[in-house]
Amino acid sequence: MAWLIGCSREEIDWGPTVDSHKCVGCGMCLNCGKKVYSWQNGKAVVVNRNNCVPGCQTCANLCLGNAISFPSVAKLRYTYKEKEIWSNVKKDLIEKGIIE
Repeated sequence: MAWLIGCSREEIDWGPTVDSHKCVGCGMCLNCGKKVYSWQNGKAVVVNRNNCVPGCQTCANLCLGNAISFPSVAKLRYTYKEKEIWSNVKKDLIEKGIIE
């Protein structure tokens, strides 16, 4: 399913930042199916920021050390509106017969 239509992932300012001082090395973020993180010296580091699904914050929600942060959701929503992503995604879903 498309999350971005009419916009490249690189145009979306969304991805995690890890505060290495707060990271307790629990490894929970390495469960990310998008391979955003890598393990270096007993801590998580972001290696594929643009693999992160815009709006997802599961890793931050589950981070034991509260070491993961994201840009503002309000800014993300503004970008979706400005680049007409919502309307483009809906149009695509209608064309594919997923919604009416």
